[in-house]
This record gives sequence, structure tokens and C-alpha cells, in this order.
Amino acid sequence: MKIQFNTDKNIEGHERLEKFFSSELEKDLARFDDKVTRIEVHLGDENSDKGGVKDKRCMIEARPVKLQPIAVTAFGDSIEKAFFLASEKIKKVLSTAFDKQQVR
Repeated sequence: MKIQFNTDKNIEGHERLEKFFSSELEKDLARFDDKVTRIEVHLGDENSDKGGVKDKRCMIEARPVKLQPIAVTAFGDSIEKAFFLASEKIKKVLSTAFDKQQVR
């Protein structure tokens, strides 16, 4: 499973975040390793330089084998919070998708 990161120009510490988030995703999604070819993570700050509540966005897109891409989005007060919320969402959605596939 390949993990790719994309950030907007308002996100600082891209390399540090990428290493940390990659290791977290690899750990969280290890059971889907042979079922997902690629994960794309998009991090952004909706308000740019302005402050705001839940203005950090994390969108995670998974490319499962033999299925359409699956994407989830989460918002938080920090990039880390948005990432962990999106990570939980993608884990649940992938579990449901693969469970449905086994039933067929």
C-alpha cells in the first residue's frame, strides 16, 4: 500500500507530518494492506492565515482493489485532530466495504 501526501501552502512541517501520519496510517490500516493499493491524504487550512474553529481539513482517499475509490473528510481545530478523525472514518468505511464484498 502506497501512501501519498498533499498539503496546501498554509500547512507547515510537511515532512514531519508526512512521516508521523504515514506510520499511523500503516499501523491503523495494516489489515487492509493487501486490499488497498494506494492511500492519498490531503491536508488543508480552510481559513488560511485567519483563525477559526474546526478550520483544518483532512481528506483521506483509499483505492481498494476491484472497488471504486473511497474518500472521507474530517475537520478539526488542528491538523492532527482532523487527521485522526479522518483516519477513524476511513477505517470504518473500508471495514464495511470489504465486509459487504465478502457477503457477495
